[in-house]
Amino acid sequence: MNRREGEPVAAASPVMPSMESSEILSQLFAEHHRRVLIAAWRITGSMADAEDVAQAVFLRLAGGKGPPIANAGSYLYRAAINGALDLLRRQKTAPAESLEAASEVSAWQGSSPEADASNRELGAWLRLAIGELAPRAAEMFTLRYLEDLGNREIAVLMGTSQAVVAVTLHRARAKLKKRLRELKRGRQ
Repeated sequence: MNRREGEPVAAASPVMPSMESSEILSQLFAEHHRRVLIAAWRITGSMADAEDVAQAVFLRLAGGKGPPIANAGSYLYRAAINGALDLLRRQKTAPAESLEAASEVSAWQGSSPEADASNRELGAWLRLAIGELAPRAAEMFTLRYLEDLGNREIAVLMGTSQAVVAVTLHRARAKLKKRLRELKRGRQ
């Protein structure tokens, strides 16, 4: 199969590749694994959990269980985000913080052990609160504030309007703000 570097992989049929299309699957993996892994890691805060999510995404793809799609990259990216959010919901507890994030907080000038602990606790509460949002709201919030996509990009990616994205994000922020206040008060 002749393909220029950076050119998207096109499946032979509109359905995701099965094991007989292992070359296509290998190319999809090579092109998108890092992005899938990073997206899952940003949400879960744990590289081990992110690796589990990425593995599940690609196993589902290898099993031919993916839906008919036009853009494999967008499908894989959204599958990683949804898989990570599902994992947070199942865990029911705050996940471990990534070492990279911990080192960034520690490197912050003027940081004290108390501030470091407070930042870690806030991150854990935020992950817990995001896991409690409705799936679509959690996905939009993640795409906007963790992946830094604009409302227009989110609308295109999720097949909706910018107005729906804006309203959903507004409501999600309000719910998160309320939940974070509850968690802070009760230290639950």
